[in-house]
Amino acid sequence: MLSIDVIREKAAEWLSEGFNEATRNEVREMIDNDEKKLIDAFYQDLEFGTGGLRGIMGAGTNRMNIYTLGMATQGLSNYIIKQCGNSGIRVAIAYDCRNNSKYFAETTANIFSANGFEVFLFESLRPTPELSFAIRHYKCQSGVVITASHNPPEYNGYKAYWNDGGQVVAPHDDGIIDEVRKIKSVAEIRFDGKKDKIKILGKETDDLFLREVYKMSLNPEAIKKCSDIGIVYTPIHGTGITMVPPALKMYGFKNIISVPEQDIIDGNFPTVKSPNPEEPDALRMAIQKAVETGAELVMATDPDADRLGIAVKNKQGEFILLNGNQTGVILVWYILSQFKENNMYAGNEYIIKTIVTSDLIEKIAEGYNVEFFNVLTGFKFFAELIRKNEGKKKYIGGGEESYGFLPGEYVRDKDAVASCALAAEAAAWSKSKGKSLFELLLDIYVQYGFYKEKLINIVRKGKEGADEIKAMMNAYRNNPPEKINNSRVIKINDYQKQISYDILKCSESTIDLTKSDVLQFFLEDGSKISVRPSGTEPKIKLYFSVNAKLESPDKFEETEKTLDKRISDIIHDMKLA
Repeated sequence: MLSIDVIREKAAEWLSEGFNEATRNEVREMIDNDEKKLIDAFYQDLEFGTGGLRGIMGAGTNRMNIYTLGMATQGLSNYIIKQCGNSGIRVAIAYDCRNNSKYFAETTANIFSANGFEVFLFESLRPTPELSFAIRHYKCQSGVVITASHNPPEYNGYKAYWNDGGQVVAPHDDGIIDEVRKIKSVAEIRFDGKKDKIKILGKETDDLFLREVYKMSLNPEAIKKCSDIGIVYTPIHGTGITMVPPALKMYGFKNIISVPEQDIIDGNFPTVKSPNPEEPDALRMAIQKAVETGAELVMATDPDADRLGIAVKNKQGEFILLNGNQTGVILVWYILSQFKENNMYAGNEYIIKTIVTSDLIEKIAEGYNVEFFNVLTGFKFFAELIRKNEGKKKYIGGGEESYGFLPGEYVRDKDAVASCALAAEAAAWSKSKGKSLFELLLDIYVQYGFYKEKLINIVRKGKEGADEIKAMMNAYRNNPPEKINNSRVIKINDYQKQISYDILKCSESTIDLTKSDVLQFFLEDGSKISVRPSGTEPKIKLYFSVNAKLESPDKFEETEKTLDKRISDIIHDMKLA
């Protein structure tokens, strides 16, 4: 780490006239009165990674502010000009509910316009998927959304997109990073925006986006029969409030119930510990509202409305949370079943899932004779594959275990707006058949197998933690276990080496995916363990997947206990608990 003297020198540079008064005052206060805060703010530069920026807001080189954001935007601008020339360039910008998001978005718009770009800036907060749509619709070369997803309130972030509406991938990711790193001074940032270059987007774009969302509907007749199904929806103070209720109404749902306290746009997220639909607390108020009103379905979206959490009633009439795998399974099954029921197949359809997402999705695709693809974690890889297949094959749906799903091709990132509408339609369809969504899930398990997944995160902070995580990966890679929980390891996928090892056949094959520090162990009993360091947080993630035959819905609880024990035994055998 830098010495305190070097850190003070870096901080002193932020007292110059190139920085605004509020920033200078904040830095001066740290220098005079708070050395720890000063160190945290300046000990490193906030890294522009393959997904953009994300960090705590405040003054400093290691903080999210208009200067670190400005350097990123100027670097991105320089790269776009190198790739596309310096005339006729268009970019789109959206932002979420977080503190300073509008300010950061307007700053970004000013920098792009100062570089001569035509800028499409949303008039107020909008979901990330609508930004992806706007990039494609307005034929932009790039785009940016200001969001830190589900991070705590003190964070904000900046995600960069390319002309297909997907987050940047190779070779553009490395190219942009190189250009951002070349910006050494705030004096290189062109803050002097050209207002005549900035076009404000509003209702017209919303209507175009919602029209595409409506095209994802597969069975409007089912909705007509069950239009009064009770749906509680919460945006958790975020952007979903702008598009999800209108989408549900457009689909024909008439009993949409809000959680008024969480409809209030607020970057402090006052009603939840975390605005993350993966967390039970985030859906607590919505479930309470559903119990009070007799609703049948609960849905929540994260602050930028690209991920979806669902709660449904179990056989005892109690609300339970579905995980991302289960939601993905239901949506994939529903899409494939409706395509078949309505004779919509042309024979070139396919679905996508990530390598750590439930293999049950693969089984369902095989059952419907539909092609499927596995990609690395991250929806930028969905977008990349969709782009490669454009004009040859038709993407119709897919998702990841971390609560992201995308139906259709008009957006190239996770889309919780269309996913909410489609999940509600699946619930209406199930009800028209005399079933709940939970009962539908059990039917899928009976037909294709009961798959149970669990994720554990091992957090290791600081340099020592990073070294420990690296050592764990090296140990798994160089000394892989022969057995786990008394079941033989029969295959190992090493995505760093891009090799799949078939232990039984003593053979190797190439993995045709980008290099990534991920390992997977496949066991003789059908279990799968995936290990990967997080790309955004100081932790290593371990994904466990086990499965068994489900004889009948009545055997669900008994079979689930068996699978839970198997996961617990695997974790214990691997000395992780």
